[in-house]
Amino acid sequence: MDKQNSQMNASHPETNLPVGYPPQYPPTAFQGPPGYSGYPGPQIEIQAPPGVPIGYVIQTWHPCLPKFTIQNEKREDVLKISGPCVVCSCCGDVDFEIKSLDEQCVVGKISKHWTGILREAFTDADNFGIQFPLDLDVKMKAVMIGACFLIDFMFFESTGSQEQKSGVW
Repeated sequence: MDKQNSQMNASHPETNLPVGYPPQYPPTAFQGPPGYSGYPGPQIEIQAPPGVPIGYVIQTWHPCLPKFTIQNEKREDVLKISGPCVVCSCCGDVDFEIKSLDEQCVVGKISKHWTGILREAFTDADNFGIQFPLDLDVKMKAVMIGACFLIDFMFFESTGSQEQKSGVW
């Protein structure tokens, strides 16, 4: 019994915190401003079949732009997504560019299509298009569809008393 109590009360000598504290889950891929080590932004795990992760979409911190990182099942960065500073679909399409990891090359885009003043004003229906390289791995194509859902829910859907978000704030 004493052994059990001593293990439960064990602590790190440097921090004097209990072993295993703070918990290391979920792993953080979030890169905030210098000195920030907070919880990652909104993210989604894509599974196929259910229970088997094939990739992740994680919002990365930026002061003005909506930015996301696409990761494979091993949580390795594969692509980046960058959106406009103000996400507003007034009379035009809203494009989120799919870029290489160094963000130098645009390889595709996720677009929310403008559907007309009446449909935009009186319904919550949206039309999206996704363009990506033909030779992209089929799992990453599925992750791109998941990214489309995350972008839709974050910027173009309203619930109850909340209005549509127009930026990353």
